[in-house]
Amino acid sequence: QVQLVESGGGLVQAGGSLRLFCAASGRTFSNYVMGWFRQAPGKEREFVAAIRWSGGSTDYADSVKGRFAISRDSAKNTVYLRMNSLKPEDTAVYYCAAKYGPIIDYTHDRYTYWGQGTQVTVSS
Repeated sequence: QVQLVESGGGLVQAGGSLRLFCAASGRTFSNYVMGWFRQAPGKEREFVAAIRWSGGSTDYADSVKGRFAISRDSAKNTVYLRMNSLKPEDTAVYYCAAKYGPIIDYTHDRYTYWGQGTQVTVSS
């Protein structure tokens, strides 16, 4: 049974940094794409970043390019999201997600497995 567990969220001032963690278990993820999405109150869940587990190629939403970095550690079965230069508009619940196959999708309904989410709050 696939399980994704996020951690690392918290309260940070604008301009600060956080690193999110997604511990993945339940299967081998070499044929998966791992994604980070976020959802702010009253808004749709939106794509943030994704990484192909095999090969490590990445993609980002325009709003976070140059500020966020996604990576994975195969030995630890963990996906990371490093967030720098945080802005108040980055405030949201951040979710880790997984989908089978090599295609990076940008819509949340393409992803099969989800974590419970971790809150990120950026104060101005």
